[in-house]
Amino acid sequence: MTRYGSDLIVDLIKQYDIPYISLNPGSTFRGLHDSLVNYGQNDPPMILCQHEEIAVFIAHGYAKATGKPMVAIVHDTVGMLHCAMAVYYAYLDRVPVILLGATGPMDPQRRRPFIDWIHTTVLQSQPLRDYLKWDRQPATAQEVVDSFARAYRVATQEPQGPVYLVYDAGFQEDPLEVTPELRHPERVTPGTLAHADPHALDQLADMLTAAQRPVILAGYAGRKPSAFHDLVRLAEAAGAPVLDLNYRLNFPTNHPLNISEFQKPFLREADLVVAVDVKDLYGPLVELDRLTRSTKFMIPSSCKIVEIGYRDVNISKWSDEFQQLVEVDLQIIADSSTALPALADRVDQWMAANPSARSHAAARVEEIGKQHREQRARWREEARENWDASPITTGRLATEIWDAIRAEDWVLTANTLEEWSLKLWDFDKPYRHPGKSLGTSTQIGISIGVALAHKGSGRLVVDVQPDGDLMFDVGALWIAANQRIPMLVVMYNNRAYYNDWEHQISLARHRGTSVERARIGQAIDDPEPNFAAIARGFGWHAEGPVEKPQDIGPALRRAVEAVKKGQPALVDTVTQFR
Repeated sequence: MTRYGSDLIVDLIKQYDIPYISLNPGSTFRGLHDSLVNYGQNDPPMILCQHEEIAVFIAHGYAKATGKPMVAIVHDTVGMLHCAMAVYYAYLDRVPVILLGATGPMDPQRRRPFIDWIHTTVLQSQPLRDYLKWDRQPATAQEVVDSFARAYRVATQEPQGPVYLVYDAGFQEDPLEVTPELRHPERVTPGTLAHADPHALDQLADMLTAAQRPVILAGYAGRKPSAFHDLVRLAEAAGAPVLDLNYRLNFPTNHPLNISEFQKPFLREADLVVAVDVKDLYGPLVELDRLTRSTKFMIPSSCKIVEIGYRDVNISKWSDEFQQLVEVDLQIIADSSTALPALADRVDQWMAANPSARSHAAARVEEIGKQHREQRARWREEARENWDASPITTGRLATEIWDAIRAEDWVLTANTLEEWSLKLWDFDKPYRHPGKSLGTSTQIGISIGVALAHKGSGRLVVDVQPDGDLMFDVGALWIAANQRIPMLVVMYNNRAYYNDWEHQISLARHRGTSVERARIGQAIDDPEPNFAAIARGFGWHAEGPVEKPQDIGPALRRAVEAVKKGQPALVDTVTQFR
């Protein structure tokens, strides 16, 4: 049988054990599409998406939940431009996404009039290059092989990120003149993780042992499940409270040393802050006046700061995602999953040799644990305020969801319902939550990707889904039904883009303009979307809109049963703004 260039690309996809391929169809990769379907027998399976942005977000969510890449394919220049924002978020969120594209034909004599010309660019990756880890437009069969191997390695090396490979339509559709030898994946690996300087770890162990009021900040450490447990061991050994910034789930929410959501008193008295895989050191350490956009440090000027992670590795020349410069007293360039256990061992040893420090640490653990328990009790009481109100309070909705899922092996995808889920639920395992939600339009795609990662595991995947986010691509609901991805979507439906509405309210009050008119260009209520009806039209089990609080629990329990039988389910709950 004749082998084509696109068959070679399929061989590479299989060789690197790519699990899924998400795409929106496009003629520039018709050769690759045919090879995936027929030569590759749709293995790995294709996931048909209604938009390139959703295709990339699904790959993002899958990678965020597993740490491993899947492939998203986008059509030439226009598909690449459609997915640009999703690629940027993958870059910001440090997830490995392998983006495949197509162009041309690069030989002008083979281009169809008009359409192939306007869809062909000199360097197709140019609009994405400022937020890609690497890209390549290979010209030969051997370069196709080598660039795929390098792209996989670059995407999965820490800090992880998106890569982009672009294939000439002519190469895809031409017979292969020579079949190059494939590289061995086991010889083109991400390599070992970066280990910390032992002397720097000794220094930090000394600082933690001597500190009277240490605080640990955790950002991306939880991307490795082992770090979730090692951070617990370090915090307990040092008697240090942990502020989980939730870029990934880094620390159990019910642990007595978890001070997330009530951290200010601890930061104001801190004499040592240890940041573990924190990209933005400034934001967590300052207080913000949202109206004036002014900030001031919470920590004392005498507080020492130490960081472990990759900080300015692969720093952007284009985006200010590196954020405000903060001076530190010790910077340890290392992978946190290797540094944390080594540091915990040292602190254990240092404390054992210093009974006074160990006694102070134990006293801190007891006192912080008491404050932790009291704070969580207050949150449970606050969640019951206006319990029977309609629209439904966010505290009641979070409580009702927890009551419906707590007996299951559950996963929360992205949105934490104004942090109420973090305050009320027990996040006790690293896979419970892949990390905080990102910007509007990202959450439904990422959530489907997370659910895809857990498909077949028996886990109940829950997406607390904002209405404004779903309005960007409500067609994404069809993907979950089409792919038989069981997931529970609970609409956080306040019928508004309220994050921005709140900004307009604050500004109106400051300027003395009409607060009532702040809703213009923000409210989603004329007409009010019926998300349950839409979901049923796509083959989901769906209920709502639920406006009476007493109806939430029964609707959720029915939805959970539907999901456990393999069907995606949506419950549309109408909520208050906060």
